[in-house]
Amino acid sequence: MAVPPFTYPRRLLPLFLGLFQAALLLFFALFITYDEPSAQKDTSLVANQVYSTFPFFQDIQVMLVVGLGLLLTFLPRYGFSSLTHNFLLLNFSMQWALVLQGLLHHFHHSQIHLDLHKLLISEFAAVTVLISVGAILGRASPCQLLVMATCEIPIYLASEWVIVTCLGVLDVGGTITIHIFSCYFGLGVSKALFRATQQPLHPKETPTPSSDLMSLVGTLILWVFWPSFVAVLCQAGDAQHRAILNTLLAMSASAITTVVASSLLDRDGKLSLGHLQNGSLAGGVAIGVVADMAVPPVAALALGSLSAAVCVLGFRFLTPLLGRKLTLHDQCGIHNLHGLPGILGAAASVVAVLVASKDTSGSQPSQLSPVGGNASEVVEGQWGARGAGGQALCQAAGLAVAVGASLLAGLLTGAALRLPCLARPPERLCFDDSLYFKIQDEAESPGPGSSAEEGALALKE
Repeated sequence: MAVPPFTYPRRLLPLFLGLFQAALLLFFALFITYDEPSAQKDTSLVANQVYSTFPFFQDIQVMLVVGLGLLLTFLPRYGFSSLTHNFLLLNFSMQWALVLQGLLHHFHHSQIHLDLHKLLISEFAAVTVLISVGAILGRASPCQLLVMATCEIPIYLASEWVIVTCLGVLDVGGTITIHIFSCYFGLGVSKALFRATQQPLHPKETPTPSSDLMSLVGTLILWVFWPSFVAVLCQAGDAQHRAILNTLLAMSASAITTVVASSLLDRDGKLSLGHLQNGSLAGGVAIGVVADMAVPPVAALALGSLSAAVCVLGFRFLTPLLGRKLTLHDQCGIHNLHGLPGILGAAASVVAVLVASKDTSGSQPSQLSPVGGNASEVVEGQWGARGAGGQALCQAAGLAVAVGASLLAGLLTGAALRLPCLARPPERLCFDDSLYFKIQDEAESPGPGSSAEEGALALKE
């Protein structure tokens, strides 16, 4: 008897992941190794690097696994899927990025020497996938998400290389390379995947008080640990200190401004939980590109406030407009949290570079190279050679490259996700955990209108 088409992804998922992990085991056995034991004189240096980096690394792990996972649980019947798919994509994308980074940048004498910095950079690459899937959350199958991650990681690595290495763009917190790229890649995927059809409001899409509460807890976790995400790649010392302070100031201002803007936009002066869940984090997105620059504290506060206002206004006015005019589906509002504040931060970096002078900055912005080296001397040399005007043009060019490359690649990836073997869930089963999880309560007491009956109807369709 023929197998219903929608059962293919269920068989394809373990096959896809099993083959991937088996191939990775073979690759690690052949090519991956650790550095040779350090000489006695270098032991203290290695220990200092580990002790200074690992706390930041752990903070970022909490952000991505717990904070971001909970932030995505605003869909009341999709909480298990949101948390699990986020966790799965993080591990899959990190390993895939680790392989590609090693082959592209660290393959010497048929060996790749693994260290904590390479693992951290691979995790930054995985962040782009976790952000992008927010545009199609709940309406895509796990197989589609894994294929999306497989396509996005190499494109991100190429885009980052062009922006940071070729153009010399200053972006220590990933505002341009991570947030803007992932936002417009996700929107491109959404546009191509759903084509010109406007997605109606699904009955399971409306948040409940309990799901919004869980999402708000995720926001608070992200808010607390965000300075580590921005500052981890800064050079230890003044630059890292400035990055932490500027990020804290920007996020504090964005939290307060979110409350003000959300209250003013409501006729009764009440707060929107969706605004709080996203606007409070907008300052962290915008400040990343200028975090290690010697901008005055008032600039960090102003940038945080502006980014929060732009995020809230985007949810209130721009998202419905894009849905009507462009039939653009953005489930999590990544354009308002990552796209608009990211563009604002990129514009702020152009202004900051133009008004910066050595008399007021004391030192040029510096950051560790995404490919594992120390790029601060190269960046300072490039800035000194091209001048502030040239660096400002490079910042603008980096923004254009990130938006253009991500949109084009997202559209192509979204078209590929329409393959029949990766069929997305039937419309009646979108935003439903029962499609992917065995839920005990439903298994014990199925009733009329239960998800099992819905699944049978969907298969008949």
